Amino acid sequence: MLKYIVKRLIIALITIFAVATLTFFLMNAVPGGPFQAEKSISAQARANLDAKYGLDKPLFQRYLTYMNDALHGDFSESLKQRGRSVISIITTKFPVSARVGGMAVLLSLIIGVPLGCIAALNRGKALDNVIIVLATCGIAIPGFVICTLLLYFIGAKLQWLPTYGLSSWKHYIMPVISIAVYPTAYITRLMRSSMLDVLGQDYMRTARAKGLSQSVSLFKHALRNAVIPVVTYVGPMLAYTITGSMIVEKIFTIPGLGSEFVSSALNRDYTVIMGTTIFLATLMVLVNVLVDIVYTIIDPRIKLK
Repeated sequence: MLKYIVKRLIIALITIFAVATLTFFLMNAVPGGPFQAEKSISAQARANLDAKYGLDKPLFQRYLTYMNDALHGDFSESLKQRGRSVISIITTKFPVSARVGGMAVLLSLIIGVPLGCIAALNRGKALDNVIIVLATCGIAIPGFVICTLLLYFIGAKLQWLPTYGLSSWKHYIMPVISIAVYPTAYITRLMRSSMLDVLGQDYMRTARAKGLSQSVSLFKHALRNAVIPVVTYVGPMLAYTITGSMIVEKIFTIPGLGSEFVSSALNRDYTVIMGTTIFLATLMVLVNVLVDIVYTIIDPRIKLK
């Protein structure tokens, strides 16, 4: 186990390095710069800003400087939010996104797993067809459409819930639902397919032949094996949702890391773009390692090498 974890962490470091390198060069390949859109400053002042932040240096030299600083934990300051470091922005914004995303993940699992099991146990029946249709709609409808519908009907027309900010528990309801719809639908379909496969295995027929009740055979034998594909999906989904759904945060004016990333991309805030990208990549690979470890807990037959 320890040898496997060390190997995966080494691969994770290589992956993060590759993501950071690719992001840096792609970001700088886009024409323009962080200060070119500022009409209120003179050309000399703009040149001074470029010199202050090292943007006047050759691209490869800037890359080496940035990577060296990043390895020492220095992700520089924001180019647009003067006086704020990238680390402080991430540590301030990430908890907000983590709360909303964590609730969405929990809601997705609470609804998606049971629905998938119910659909599998009622295969071909009306209830199964209804669940499949709902899950397909949840996957097919874009997140911004769901946000718009919730804002229009529940927020504007009925005025049941507030439409922006996170100042009370009611403010969390629509953003959490908006983020949770797609993963809930995906988990439902994934769980249904996996459960159908497990229910057709020989050991399940043997369990039923021995006289085990449906509930015992389902929860003791079927569910434990059927949930493994869901765990595989939950890993990257968890990293994405707790980092923040960019569109949802922007629409509901949530001060999280997702909306901060969108703003930094629009404003060409290079240091914030790099910092949030590296943070997301790190979170993603670490969650995947944790998921592999969870495999061995769910099914001891799985061995990590």
